[in-house]
Amino acid sequence: MSGGDGDGEQAKLVEVVIDEAASVRRSPEVAHERRVAIHDLIEQNSFRLVDGPAGPYRLRLRMEESRLIFEIAAGDGPEGEPERVALPIQPFRRIIKDYFMVCETYYAAIQTAPPSKIEAIDMGRRGLHDEGSVMLGEGLAERIAIDHATARRLFTLLCVLQIRG
Repeated sequence: MSGGDGDGEQAKLVEVVIDEAASVRRSPEVAHERRVAIHDLIEQNSFRLVDGPAGPYRLRLRMEESRLIFEIAAGDGPEGEPERVALPIQPFRRIIKDYFMVCETYYAAIQTAPPSKIEAIDMGRRGLHDEGSVMLGEGLAERIAIDHATARRLFTLLCVLQIRG
C-alpha cells in the first residue's frame, strides 16, 4: 500500500461482527477462538476496498448458502448501503476439512506425544492455515486488498463459521 500517514488509519478494520443469526450454538472453546480471532484482527490488520470508499471499515461476516458474505461499511457513521462481497467457499472445503483433522490430531498429541511429534503436527497445521490464508487473499484480491496476517485471521473466522456445533 502506498500513501501518506492517513492511509494506515483508513485501510483497516475497526469493527468485526459475525452474524450469529444463522450460526449454531458454539462450544465454549469455539466461542473463545472466535473472540480471540476477532480481537487479533481488530488489533492489527490491513484491509482496503479496491474500488470503494476509504475506511476505516466495519465488517459483518456471515454464511449465506455456500458463500462467505463480507458486508463492509466505510467511515464512522451509517452512510448508505454497505459494500457486499460474496466469496464461494467450495474451493476451501478440502483445506478446511484437512485443517480440522490436523487440529484434532494436534490437540490429542498435546496430551501424550513427545515435543518433536507435537512440533511436526503443528508445522503441518500452520502450513494448512497458511495455504487457506493465501487462497482467501487471492479470492478477495479483486475487491478487497488485505495483507497475509489479515488473511490468516479471516481464514480462522471462516473455519469457525464452518464448525457445526
